[in-house]
Amino acid sequence: MTKQGKVYLIGAGPGDPGLLSIKAMECLKAADAVVYDRLADPRILAYARPDAEMVYVGKASANHTMRQPDINKLLVKLAAEGKTVARLKGGDPFVFGRGGEEAIELLEAGLPFEFVPGVTSAIAVAEYAGIPVTHRRVATSFAVITGHEDPTKGESTINWQGLATAVDTLVFLMGVENIPKITQKLIENGRSADTPAAVIRWGTHPEQQTLVTTVGTAAADVAAAGLKPPAIFIVGNVVKLREQLRWYDNKPLFGKTIVVTRARSQASALTKQLEAEGAKVIEAPSIKIVPPETYAPLDEAIKNIHTYKWLVLTSANGVKAFFARLGHAGLDARALAGVKIAAIGCGTAKALQSCGVKADLVPCTYKAEELAEALAPQLEKGDKVLIPRAKEAREVLPETLRRLGAEADVITAYETAAVCENAAELMEALQNKEVDMVTFTSSSTVTNFIREKDMREVTAKRGGRPLILIDIAVPRDVDPKVAQLPGITLYNIDDLEGVVDTNKHFRTHEAKMAEAIIEEEISELKERLRYLTMRPVMVQLHEKMNFLREKVLKRAFAKMPELTEHERRIIDIMTQRLEHKFLREPMTAMNAAAGTPDEERLRKVICELFLLNDKGEDYIGDENKFDYWD
Repeated sequence: MTKQGKVYLIGAGPGDPGLLSIKAMECLKAADAVVYDRLADPRILAYARPDAEMVYVGKASANHTMRQPDINKLLVKLAAEGKTVARLKGGDPFVFGRGGEEAIELLEAGLPFEFVPGVTSAIAVAEYAGIPVTHRRVATSFAVITGHEDPTKGESTINWQGLATAVDTLVFLMGVENIPKITQKLIENGRSADTPAAVIRWGTHPEQQTLVTTVGTAAADVAAAGLKPPAIFIVGNVVKLREQLRWYDNKPLFGKTIVVTRARSQASALTKQLEAEGAKVIEAPSIKIVPPETYAPLDEAIKNIHTYKWLVLTSANGVKAFFARLGHAGLDARALAGVKIAAIGCGTAKALQSCGVKADLVPCTYKAEELAEALAPQLEKGDKVLIPRAKEAREVLPETLRRLGAEADVITAYETAAVCENAAELMEALQNKEVDMVTFTSSSTVTNFIREKDMREVTAKRGGRPLILIDIAVPRDVDPKVAQLPGITLYNIDDLEGVVDTNKHFRTHEAKMAEAIIEEEISELKERLRYLTMRPVMVQLHEKMNFLREKVLKRAFAKMPELTEHERRIIDIMTQRLEHKFLREPMTAMNAAAGTPDEERLRKVICELFLLNDKGEDYIGDENKFDYWD
């Protein structure tokens, strides 16, 4: 039986791959063929199966890879072959995405289809620029209008008169090249030339540009700025809110382009962190992890794992390789019972935890020297230590352990191979001043990607534009001479350690200050606690006296109705002062006695004298005994 084909018409969103829906991702994973547009972020395509047929049909202004009728026919052809097709479109398929046209063609061919909505740029791009399309008291309506009508229609079908005056916020898609015409029509039909407007290019991308202008000056401002598609044009008073609501282009690394040179699996994690801070990241996987020439030594060590006192893992890749061979031997973490495990850093420790194992030792500083120092007190002469690691690595750790009398077995668990598929592209980006920073993590990345000779050529073409190189490999792998080149700033592990040491000193100083503050607060707290046993009596005495004062005043005022409000106020204040003067001595005495041997005696005397409850509850006795005015 022939497999039934199906087409999923998917909205990929405006650009940020994080805005892709879960359903869209699932459809991509299941697709036999992916037909994708220009605006889809290339990383979205990574969700597709490695064996999926990939067909690019992107359209740029006056440059169509494939005409729309041909795209329709292609979808029909692929689905008729029994394939599951992911038709990936920028934004939403129904918002000027021609998704309806493609679906009708499939319907006429008797082929099934589904729509997977996407986040439309009409709203998302505005949000990334800090411009809400609606806002209470500012805009209660918005319209999305094409900025590029079908040229075959003959005349425009846009209701310019209605749009110009009846809708608060106007969002024009694909209209950058037609802004002169759009603004002219709006002004002719009653929209004020002073109305705020904005043009947002590459919205939701790290290279996003936002130009705030007005309807009257937009055409000239766009031309002066040289803004090109893809971009949207927003008209309305909501544009004024950008200064308050902008967030995306306020991120610390926004506008910066950073090259990450790591193994692809590790680069992705760093890429996400940098992008979260607003950076545009170019991944340059300069190394890849490959199996060793033979697993025999590692398999033998795993077979005899019970003979080792310590298993030392120096990278997440080492953890992955070791546990893969452990599983290959039919074993799991239980085989490590009785073996202590050390991890060189938090990344390695985290990789261990994902395997269900917690490291017994993680040094404060992620260096072989620190790990060796931390292990030293826990080793005895003759202890066996297994170190599965990369083929090319520093010998500091095993040599130090051997000097301590331990038997350190260094076994190759994996190898690194130099590879940089986009080296030419990256070098061009460096020379064109498109890159602000490059990170390096190992010698293989450095030697494969950057050389002093290359950097001299780069700096000559960059014209002094700053370029930051961050070398966090141990030992230092970037030639220090590179730092002498114009515009180059080099940070290595020593510089970063200096920052750590400075911060550590600062934290120590701050900790001492914090201790002093805590001591002072504890002293004050102890002082306050001294009064807790006496306080209920003091409060009770004050409340009773105030109650009686107010009661007597009420009766007195009733007998003197001729008193003015001002006179009553004077008498009230006078009696309050008399009350305070009367209570001053007993209150002072109780404060002084709090926490002393005299406290209990004085509390009982006060309670008996003023008819109070010595437990601090409501006072006892008959207050009428005090009403001598009756």
